[in-house]
Amino acid sequence: MSDFNQLIQENKPTLVDFHATWCGPCRVQGPILEDVKNKLGDKVNILKVDIDQNQELAAKFNVRSVPTLIMFKNGEAVWRAVGVQQADLLEQKLRDHFETKSDEF
Repeated sequence: MSDFNQLIQENKPTLVDFHATWCGPCRVQGPILEDVKNKLGDKVNILKVDIDQNQELAAKFNVRSVPTLIMFKNGEAVWRAVGVQQADLLEQKLRDHFETKSDEF
């Protein structure tokens, strides 16, 4: 939990995937997130949070459906989506929150 709090406080975008092992759409979202991480590398953090093992954290962020993706930057939630999100959308949302324009690829 302390790692979670530390990562969402960073100045680079941190995308958190609230998911569950029993969730079919969550299993679809996983490889998409891996592809995004591979393309963007160290410019972003991508975390997976199992809602069944982290019920308090899921409740804190009002996660009612899975997958729920929330992007944080400097401790603030800057974007949120429910359901499977495609790689091109996720990449664009993350790029929109890079530190400076010179960080773009």
